[in-house]
Parts: sequence; C-alpha cells; structure tokens
Amino acid sequence: MPLIIKVQINLALIASCIIFVVSKTGKTMQNKSPLSVLIHNQAAHYGERTALLFRDDALGKWNPISWNEFSQNVRKVSNALLELGVGVQENVAVFAQNMPQSLYVDFGAYGIRATTVPFYATSSEMQVKYIVSDANIRYVFVGEQYQYDTAYRVLKISHHLTKLIIFDPSVVKDAQDQVSLYFDEFLQMGESLQHQAEVEHRTAEYDQDDLASILYTSGTTGLSKGVMMTHRMYLAALRAHEHAIPLSEKDVIMDFLPFTHVFERAWSCLCLATGCTLAINQHPAEILRSMKEIHPTCMCAVPRFWEKVYAGVQEKIESSSPIQRKLLLDALKVGKEYNVDYKMRGLVPPVALKMQYLFYEKTVIALLLKNLGLENHNFFPTAGATIPPVVEEFIHSAGIMMLAGYGLTESTATVSCDRWNQKISIGSVGKVLDGVQVKFAENNEILLKGDTITKGYYRKAEVTELSIDEEGWFHTGDAGYMKDGELYLTDRIKDLFKTSNGKYIAPQMLESKLVVDRYIDQIVIIADQRKFVSALVIPDYKLLEDLARQHNVPFTDRAELCASPQAVQFLMYRIDTLQQEFAHYEQVKRITILSEPFSMERGELTDTLKIKRPVLYKNYAAQIEKMYEENDNN
Repeated sequence: MPLIIKVQINLALIASCIIFVVSKTGKTMQNKSPLSVLIHNQAAHYGERTALLFRDDALGKWNPISWNEFSQNVRKVSNALLELGVGVQENVAVFAQNMPQSLYVDFGAYGIRATTVPFYATSSEMQVKYIVSDANIRYVFVGEQYQYDTAYRVLKISHHLTKLIIFDPSVVKDAQDQVSLYFDEFLQMGESLQHQAEVEHRTAEYDQDDLASILYTSGTTGLSKGVMMTHRMYLAALRAHEHAIPLSEKDVIMDFLPFTHVFERAWSCLCLATGCTLAINQHPAEILRSMKEIHPTCMCAVPRFWEKVYAGVQEKIESSSPIQRKLLLDALKVGKEYNVDYKMRGLVPPVALKMQYLFYEKTVIALLLKNLGLENHNFFPTAGATIPPVVEEFIHSAGIMMLAGYGLTESTATVSCDRWNQKISIGSVGKVLDGVQVKFAENNEILLKGDTITKGYYRKAEVTELSIDEEGWFHTGDAGYMKDGELYLTDRIKDLFKTSNGKYIAPQMLESKLVVDRYIDQIVIIADQRKFVSALVIPDYKLLEDLARQHNVPFTDRAELCASPQAVQFLMYRIDTLQQEFAHYEQVKRITILSEPFSMERGELTDTLKIKRPVLYKNYAAQIEKMYEENDNN
C-alpha cells in the first residue's frame, strides 16, 4: 500500500520524511594536496570522470562537468585574476548562490595565493557595503540579477570596489555600467594561460598560513566579524575527517547549504579531496526536486531541516487511515528498539527483532526513500544548532543515519561528530575530532585549540583578544560537558537569561523542546530580567487555520486568528504538555502568537536563519511588554 508524504518547502526547508541508513561503503584515500593544486591533481587522477553536476533549468536536465574541465576553468580563473592585477593575499569576493563558477573562483584564487570572501546570496546592500569596505575588496563576482543590482549600487558609491564579474549571462547590466564583465568574458582574459608561469611561481611560494578565505559571521549580536581561515586550517580539518566518516569517491553529494556557510564550504572541500561528485543545488527552494532527480548518497543539513521532517511525519501519522497509522507507528516502535536500544549502543539485536525491522525497511521505509529520491543513501551529517532530542530519537528510530556534530566558523566547522561505526548517544554531538583540543572553563564554556582553530578576526585585534586568551585557547561561548567520551552542549553562555527573581534560564534548551510541536514553526523565549518566562510564537499557519475551521472558530484574517483566545489557549495547552520536565520557574507562562513570520528583511534572522534576539526584542517590544502588563493587572 503506497504511503504518500506531503511535502511543503518553507524557507528552503522541507516538511517531509527523509529516511536513510548508513551504508558501509569502501573507503577512498583522500588527496592530501594543498587547495592551490587539489583540483589539478584530482583531474590528473580522474580525468573525464564527472566532478560536478549543475542543472540547466532551461532544458530541465543536469549537466556534468568533468574533473578535466573543472581544472581547466580553475587555471583560466587564476590567469584572468592575474590579468586584473590581483596581488598575493588580496581579497576577492563571491556574491552568489551555489554555482560551479563559485568553485572555479575559489580554487583559481587559491592558485595565486589570493583570498576569497564569500557573501550570502541574500545579503543586503548594507551588508555588502560593510564587507567590501572592511576587507578592501576591488572585485566582486556576482550570481544573478539580485546580487548584481545590489553590488552595483555599492560599486557606484564605493572607494574600494572597481569591477563586478557576472556569472549568469541573463543578468541585465545597468545602462551606465561600463566596467562590469560577464564571466565568459572574464575567462577569455585567461584563455591563453599567458600568466601560467606566474601562477606556478606563486603556487610554489604557497604558505600553509596564507589566508584561504575570510568568512564573515552572520552577526546575531552585532556587526559581522571576518573569521580568518588559513590553508593550514582547511588541510587539518580534511585530515581529521578521513577516518571519522565513511565517505568515498562513489558518493554523490547534494550541495544544499550555501557555500558561504562554513559547514557546506568545508564539507565540499572534503568531498572534492575524496573524489566525490558534487551536485550543486542552486536555489534552496528547489532541493526536493533536486533530490528526486539526482538520488544523492550524502547531504549536510541543519537541524531545522530535521525538525521539518519530524513535523511532516507527525502530520502524516495524524491524517493517515487507521491501517496506515498502525503501520507507521509500529515501524517507528520496532525501529526504536532495533536502532536506538541496540545498534546505537553497540549491541546485537535479537534475531526476531532484526527480522521485524528488515520487513519495515524493505516496505514502508523503501517506499518513502523512493518517493524522495534517496534510494542510494549513505549518511547525512547534521550540525549548526541544537537538535531536539525527540527529533533525533525519531530519526534514528526510522532507520535514519544522521551524524550529528558540533562546530563553528572559527573551528573550520567540525569540533566533534558522531562516528558511524561507534556508539552514538541521543543528545550528544559526538566525539571530538583528532587534532582538536577541548577543555572547559569554570562556567563550563568550551575552549578550543588546534590547527583547525582560527587565529582571529580580520582587522579586529580587540575582538580577537576577547575571544582568544593568553594561553591560546579560543572561547566558543558555548557551554557543555563530556560524558563517556562524547561531547554534550547545554547552551550559549551569552544567551543565558537571569529572571528578576535571580533564576537562570537556558532559552535554547527550552526552545528546542517546544519547537518539535507540529503547530509551532518557531518560538523565542523571553525571560531576561523578567518576573516569569514568556514566548513569541510563529505557528504553522496552515495547520492552525485548518484547526480553527474544524472547530468553527471565527476569523476574517490571520491576524485575528492569532490574537484569538482560542488559538492562544490551544497552543499554551500544547506547550504545557511539552514543558512538564522543566522546573516551574523555567516554564513558559504567557505567549504571543505573531501573524507574520520572522524576516531577514527586518533584520530578525541571519542569513543562516538564526534568530537575532536583540532585534526581535526591539521589533516586538510592545507585544512583549503587553504580556507582562496583563499579568500585573490580574
């Protein structure tokens, strides 16, 4: 009996069920070449084998790019950059969504010891202007029309920016623009490889402590800071992962997160060094279609993705027929016993349980995999925020091998991660990578040392001194502890709230517990210097509206529904059910349901969709105050 999962894309995330199990693929020796020559050395080994896949939307098909073609384009970029006069360790920016050209520019710049500075494709004019000025950028590579229009406005007023190079040939240039080039024109500047001798000279003088890239943090608490990423950091990260995950040249990787994000950026370098094929998903909203067309074996994702998976499955279970519901619930029950209670603990499941699980794996799970294009599953790394324990347990119960991890931009992504062939504990973020030193401060803050850890922030000595102590330990701002060799996170230290009664509240822990409810899309805890805990809630508007109609709750628009006592009472009941394990002073007492989702345009979300608490507190000050005023009047 076919089971159909409804899929909803929301802010580039999928409300669907994605199931996969780790496959014990053979290991491939990692190419340990410097990034400056990595692509060329891989081309010498793999030749015409496919390195990249990129979708031609006009023809509706994916085009292959061989390792040889990849290498040739990187050489052309190196020569064209020299033709423009790019110097050693000069900063060159890439302002685009995921595209093959972005990788050509990155590796072409590495070949001449230049530094790349990626911008998020959604960056505002103010953000672009700030980074261009902060990093003294003369050349910006732009993707599509939005990026061109935004960057051109900056170019007209900038004292630094002199030229834009446009990836998408369909971009319409401003009538007054006499300086920008299309990427094909740029490549022609290096077509004859006239500067190849200088390229090779610079490559020979390569230093591991050269800056490879500067990644500007998304700035949840203020202006972005440019994290200095050296070649030494990237190479150390690649070596540390070689024996930690079952990656091989047979893997087909779906690039879903932006290359600007350190997670996707470092992961892509690792995949290229291993000889994988990268399928580059250009627009996040197209990810479901891309997965069905490519059938990837691996894809890194953030926990928000899995929260949507969980919510989608819960909705499916609720709406299924009695027989379907029984099949799904029984499959999850058996899956929990098999995967969570036995396999994840390194125990051998009983034969009868194994037979039950194999039945569901070949039927219910197989149908879901086929529906989503994940028949060739291997493993899927996940990091970037706290994974709600109930979501993680559900994922493993369903046979999903999600390898949870922890890291920062400042640590070249991974600090720790689950090992696919070792014990995995729900709630942990795995074992610390080889080469990374970890210790804990008196307040349980996680401190780091090692070759993968940044030496500081670009042109910000004072901020660097605040983050790296005299002994060289980088202060992450995250609190945690070790147990049985695995790292556990508790909260962001700077996010700890102190109520007016002197009690400390860890907002992210509470938020991760409550956001798993299928009627709650996002929730932000309010507690600092307040008498009690309250929250701003973004509901799943469709589910809430459908429920209101079923129960004859009158409303003329979304705002009226969100303000209705019935909606508030309903969501508070669900919140109360989920927060029973917390102390009374930690529990949410009042909520405000917002009729509009949080927005990047209003500055409430970073480019990686993390909330900016100070901005939210300012934008919703009236709603927040009202929750406490009403309480005082009672």
